Amino acid sequence: MTQDSFATHDVFNQSPPFEDVDLFACDAPLVAAVAANGGAGAQAELSDFGKHWGSTAMAARGRFANENTPKLRTFDARGVRRDEVEFHPAYHELMAHSAHAGVHNSTWSADGRPAGGAAEVVRAAKFYMAAQVETGHLCPITMTRAAVAALASQPDILAKTMPVIAARAYDPSFAPWWRKRGMTLGMGMTEKQGGTDVRSNMTRAERDGSAYRITGHKWFMSAPMCDAFLVLAQAEGGLSCFFMPRFVSDGSVNVIHFQRLKDKLGNRSNASSEVEFHGAHAELIGDEGKGIRTIIQMVQLTRQDCAIASAGLMRSGLAHALHHARHRSVFQKHLADQPLMQAVLSDMALHVEASIALVMRLCRAFDRAPLDAAEAAYMRLLTPAIKYWICKSAPAFLYEAMECLGGNGYVEEGILARHYREAPVNAIWEGSGNVMCLDVLRALGREADAALAVLQALAGETQGLPGAAEAVAFIGKSFRRPDSERIARLAVEKLALLAAAAALNAIAPKHAELFAATRLAATHGAMYGAVEFSNHDVSALLARALP
Repeated sequence: MTQDSFATHDVFNQSPPFEDVDLFACDAPLVAAVAANGGAGAQAELSDFGKHWGSTAMAARGRFANENTPKLRTFDARGVRRDEVEFHPAYHELMAHSAHAGVHNSTWSADGRPAGGAAEVVRAAKFYMAAQVETGHLCPITMTRAAVAALASQPDILAKTMPVIAARAYDPSFAPWWRKRGMTLGMGMTEKQGGTDVRSNMTRAERDGSAYRITGHKWFMSAPMCDAFLVLAQAEGGLSCFFMPRFVSDGSVNVIHFQRLKDKLGNRSNASSEVEFHGAHAELIGDEGKGIRTIIQMVQLTRQDCAIASAGLMRSGLAHALHHARHRSVFQKHLADQPLMQAVLSDMALHVEASIALVMRLCRAFDRAPLDAAEAAYMRLLTPAIKYWICKSAPAFLYEAMECLGGNGYVEEGILARHYREAPVNAIWEGSGNVMCLDVLRALGREADAALAVLQALAGETQGLPGAAEAVAFIGKSFRRPDSERIARLAVEKLALLAAAAALNAIAPKHAELFAATRLAATHGAMYGAVEFSNHDVSALLARALP
C-alpha cells in the first residue's frame, strides 16, 4: 500500500463558512422590524455595522475570546494584592468595537437623559447582530448602558461619571475611572444565602463621613474589571444601592477582593466572580432603604437586553442552519429542498421572525415610554413576559439548529456549539422564568387598569388572527384566578405569543397569520417542524430569512 493511498480526499459537499456577510442586509425580518418601529433612517449605519460584525475577522475574535478564557491574578509578583482579571486581546477588541459603535451608551444623551427618537430600536439592532458573533463581552456592555438609569437617582454621581460613560471609547487600563477615556459599570446583587431574594442580603453598609464602608460578599458579580459597580447592601435605613469604584479618591485600589472566577457552562469569554468586600468605599445611590427601587431601573434594561441577545443567538442558529442546508446535498437533492427539512427550517424561521418583531416592538416602547403612558404600560407588563418566552425558547432552538448541521454543528470548530452553551444563561440572569412570571403578576396587581388597556390593545392588533380572541380570553381569565400563580407560566407564555403575533401582524400579516395558527389556535409541537404548513408559501418565509 503506497503512502498516497492515505492522502485526504478532496473536500466537497460541505457548506462554505457563513462569514463576510452583512448581518443587517441579509436579515429581511430585522430590516423590516427596525423600519416599522422608527429606525428606518439608520439603515446605512446598521448595514455598516452588519458588514463589520459579519466579517471573518470578527468571527475569529469571538472564537479566540472564548478559547482563551479570563484568568484571575489575585496578587502581583511582589505579593501585593491586585485582584485583576486578564483577558485575551480578542476580548478587548470586541469591547472596543462595541464601544466605538455606542452599544454601551447610545440610548443616553450626554447628560444621562434618554436620547429619544428611535435610539433604543437602533441600538437593539446592533446588540442583536453583535450577539450573533460573541455574546460574552456584551455583559459589561449591557450593564454599563443600564447603570445610567439607576445613577439618575443620584444626580451628582451621574454628573461626574456621565462624561466618561458617554465617550465612545474603551479603555482596558487598570486605573481610576476619572483618568480613563471610557468606563464600564457592573452590578452586584445576589448573595450565597439569598440569590433572587435580595431582601435577605447580609452585606452591610456603615457610614463613613459622607460615604459608606461596605462589608460582605456577592456570590455572582459579573465583569469584575468594570471601573465601578452598583451594589446592594443593608444600611441603617434598610437595603440600599451603592456606587462602588475599583479605585478610591487617592488612587489606591478599593478593598474589593475577588475570590475566584466562576467555571460556567457558557459565557466563557466573560469573567463572572465571587467577591468579598472588606470595608470597601462606596457612595449611596438614591435613598437608604430604596435599593430595590433604585437598581430595578437598571434591571429593567438588562432584562430587555437578555431578550435581544437570545433572539440574536436564535437568528444566528437559523442563518447557519439555512446556509448549510442550501449548500449540502443529501439523496440527490439539496437539504433545503427536502420536505422534512423545509418544514423544520420554515418553523424555525417563523419563530425568529416573530421574536425579532416582538423585541423591536418592545424597544419602541422603551423609546416612547417617557412621553406616552400607554407605551410605558406596555413596557412594564411585557418586558418580563418577553424575556420569559424568548430566553427560555433559545436553548431548544439552538439544539435544533445544531442538528440541521449534523455532526458539524456539534463540534467546537463551528459557532453553534458555543451558541448552544450560551443559550441558557439569559433565562437565568436578571430573574429566572418563575421570577418573570411573578413580575407579570405584580404588574397586573399594581396597575390593573393599565395592564388591561395593554391587553385590549393587543386584542385589537390581533383581531381576526387564528386563536387570538381565545388567547385574550384565556389570559384575562387566568390572571383573575385566585390561584393565578399556579397557572402563571402558561398565561405569561400566551401573553408573549399574543404580543408576538401583534408585532408581526404590523410587519408581515401573512406570516402573523401562520404564527397565530400554529401557536395560538393550536398547541405547537414539542419539535420544530411538527406543524402543518401546507396552505402557506414557506419558500417566501425562507427567502425572507436569508436571501
